[in-house]
Amino acid sequence: MAKDVIINCLVEGGKASGGPPLGPALGPTGINIMSVVQKINELTGDYEGMKCPVTVTVHPDTKSFDVSVKTPPASALMIKEVKAEGGSGKPNAEKVGNLTMEQAIKVAKMKRNVLYAKTLKKAVKTVLGTAVTCGLTVEGKDPRDIQKAIDKGDYDDIFKEGE
Repeated sequence: MAKDVIINCLVEGGKASGGPPLGPALGPTGINIMSVVQKINELTGDYEGMKCPVTVTVHPDTKSFDVSVKTPPASALMIKEVKAEGGSGKPNAEKVGNLTMEQAIKVAKMKRNVLYAKTLKKAVKTVLGTAVTCGLTVEGKDPRDIQKAIDKGDYDDIFKEGE
């Protein structure tokens, strides 16, 4: 019984191809490369324009495979939400976009399974910390001010709806 082959790579959402890095890694396994590429593109289509961590597990004996896709980093998700070109090189001085609370909650829900936060409220606070380093504002304010407002209960009604 042959050992499973595990291939980890970063793929642009919805744009995987049979070329590097996938093709050369999958070629020696004898599996149909294009069927793997189609599956990856199907699973990563929502992340167009972002790099996604992908793991392909090939079972050589059966020539079958499994594809697992992790969500892109929270910073990439937030930058996509505000339609910015990228994060700020000087996040304290230059802001590149403004998130709404709904967008911050959306990103927190997407990342919830990999965050150590036990509640949605804590997950949002974690995401807001990343917004600081990206040069983003939230609701037109410094994300740290929004974190404090969350602690005071100012957004409790939104979190009751979103749980």
